[in-house]
Amino acid sequence: MLNIVIRNESEKKGLYRMDILRRIANRVCEGEGHTHPETEVSLLFCDDPFIAQLNGQYRGKWEPTDVLSFAQENNSFHGAHLLGDIVISLETVARNCHRDPDAMRREVRLLFCHGLLHLRGHEHGTPEGKAAMVAKQALYLRIQPEEAWRDRPAAPAPRAKVPAGGGVAKPRGK
Repeated sequence: MLNIVIRNESEKKGLYRMDILRRIANRVCEGEGHTHPETEVSLLFCDDPFIAQLNGQYRGKWEPTDVLSFAQENNSFHGAHLLGDIVISLETVARNCHRDPDAMRREVRLLFCHGLLHLRGHEHGTPEGKAAMVAKQALYLRIQPEEAWRDRPAAPAPRAKVPAGGGVAKPRGK
């Protein structure tokens, strides 16, 4: 069973249910052949300035994004398999969903699934990779493929004030 450690540092609250996230995580792990009995993933909900800092530090893009994933290089700790860390900006989610609470909850589930697939090594930089991720997200979320990817332009984010600099690791994600 997958253990999800969640921390919400965002001002936005009530946009996820642990039981639903756990079901999604277990579907992804089972479907992707991850069978370690004790697996842990960390999920951090934040706002735009924090994710913009991470996005700049690790991807060189000094702007907010919706989700980042960081796979664990040394992935064992006291017998547990550490899958990695997922960071979701609820401020970006709210903006992209026009602050509709139901749409925001669906988007959180989609981004969580998306982040998990990145932790399992999937990428969407090619048309084939994107098609595979869309299909997997639709399968694991039990939604239609057209609901499994947001191609609509996101609402513009205000430029976050983050310091210039670079990072040493590169996360997987958008």
